[in-house]
Amino acid sequence: MKILDKVNCILDLKKLNNNELNILSEEIREFLLDNISKTGGHVASNLGVVELTIAIHKVFNSPKDKIIWDVGHQCYIHKILTGRKNRISTLRQYGGLSGFPKRSESSHDVFETGHSSTSISAGLGMAIARDIKGENNEVVSVIGDGSMTAGMAFEALNHAGDIKNKMIVILNDNEMSISQNVGGLSKYFDRIRTAPTYGKMKDDVENLLNSIPAIGKTMYRTAERAKDSLKYFLLPGILFEELGFKYLGPVDGHNIPALLNILKRAKLVNGPVIVHVLTKKGKGYKPAEDRPDKFHGSSSFDLKTGKALNNSNGIKYSQVFGDKLYELAKKNKDIIAITAAMPSGTGLEKFKHKLPKRFIDVGIAEQHAVTLAAGLASEGLKPYFSVYSTFLQRGYDQVIHDVCLQNLPVVFAIDRAGLVGNDGETHHGVFDFSYLNHIPNLTIMAPKDKKELEDMLEFTYHYNEGPIAIRYPRGLSVERAELSTNNEISFGKGELLKEGKNIAIMAVGKMVNISYDVCLRLEEDGYNPTLINARFLKPLDRNLIKKVAKEYNLIITLEDNIVIGGFGSVINNELINQSYKGKTLNIGLPDEFIEHGDTDDLFKKYKLDVNGVYDIIRNKIK
Repeated sequence: MKILDKVNCILDLKKLNNNELNILSEEIREFLLDNISKTGGHVASNLGVVELTIAIHKVFNSPKDKIIWDVGHQCYIHKILTGRKNRISTLRQYGGLSGFPKRSESSHDVFETGHSSTSISAGLGMAIARDIKGENNEVVSVIGDGSMTAGMAFEALNHAGDIKNKMIVILNDNEMSISQNVGGLSKYFDRIRTAPTYGKMKDDVENLLNSIPAIGKTMYRTAERAKDSLKYFLLPGILFEELGFKYLGPVDGHNIPALLNILKRAKLVNGPVIVHVLTKKGKGYKPAEDRPDKFHGSSSFDLKTGKALNNSNGIKYSQVFGDKLYELAKKNKDIIAITAAMPSGTGLEKFKHKLPKRFIDVGIAEQHAVTLAAGLASEGLKPYFSVYSTFLQRGYDQVIHDVCLQNLPVVFAIDRAGLVGNDGETHHGVFDFSYLNHIPNLTIMAPKDKKELEDMLEFTYHYNEGPIAIRYPRGLSVERAELSTNNEISFGKGELLKEGKNIAIMAVGKMVNISYDVCLRLEEDGYNPTLINARFLKPLDRNLIKKVAKEYNLIITLEDNIVIGGFGSVINNELINQSYKGKTLNIGLPDEFIEHGDTDDLFKKYKLDVNGVYDIIRNKIK
């Protein structure tokens, strides 16, 4: 019988000796790979924290002790050890376990995460609350070295080091975020990794001096006073010590006895402490060790070869963007590509390797990326910031104050707009229409297919009157001959794809293709709807809307954004301004956070697939 078969909760784990824990770690890796290869998920990050997660749950007492996983995509082992082992096969599937910590799933998931660099702030809040209430528990924030590059992490470190509440920050240092880490902090961690002997030397000197009768303790106190000048030469964790944290490590993150020892030492520190743990992403699975970026977030794959299953033919929007931007950059030396730690995910790998001097990876620092782009634009360059919709939310203030207020020609290439599938609530890009459309000076566009994205990028290449956002979905770019036109992109102008009578459907982005199929269904019922590809959310094509308002009794809007504040809302406002007397129907996503699951399942549930939209429209007509 496998040891994993006997571990159904944390209490079972605590009964195991070190040898059994080592065996358990290998069994967990095997179990994880068997399941994730079928469901897809975050492979490399979880394989890298198996021993660390085991050690954390061996030393601490969850849920009394609060364990916060930064980002959260490395929480699968935590879920296995906290009573959810038998549901791992449902991971990231519709109705199954979330791929991130989820408070509604378990009392052991004490804080929900999905975006990076939040765990120290959340942990400090819990530590302050504990002390105010007079309770006695540990607070443990686990954060990766990639997440440490974000300003929010340093804001929290600065605060925690100042007020000195007891808390433990475990720095999981695997030299990676999603892609290879960049920046000064990454180089600093590199230096620490090369000086692992300092901690042992410091402990040996302390023990030696304290063991000398009569004068030993005095000598040690004198040495402590002298350390301020010496530590800059020797101390690996000087940055954290100067911020007010006790620094422990680095320690091998795959050595369970060493981990148990250092975590027990951390519990004894009466104040904030950093435990620096060195791990290897993809540990134990060679394809993931060799390509941790590829196995950051993976679809289902062949376990023997590591190759993805069910590869769909076609080109993804991210690649369309990356290829077109590279083509434009070859013609214009002012074009700069910016990413926040995601060159691969946003399609910029070719740009990165072919034009390295004009490629900027800021690390996980979206706020900085936006204002950096503003600085570049103010000096006459042409910056393109490629970012997932959900992550641009983190730079919202900078979009308003640093870009749009100054009307600077920054281009925001907003990837993963709309429903993205299995990563769920924290990753769906369903708010960008709503949080961008009220910002003055900003132009917002959405392509219906590959050709239109390329045309829109070509448009931005020549447009220098202000900032532009182009939002496009995750996945393949579907081109249909029926919707292919040679209509040039003209500022603020929509596209009439099909002219009918009585009913007008105005769709945007991905929903144009779905709307076309709905039109075909309605034609079978004897209706003849008009179909309009909006192209621009802002500015609206007011002349086209005015024409539609005069000629149609029912105007329907269709979007993959929440309806509140979205495309339908702005169309409604315009129709009110034009004293429209007919009926309107806004179809989009409801005012709620959308769960995880396959995109097709979610579109079906929220009636944004062809059948769902058709049924909604038919009911409205009746």
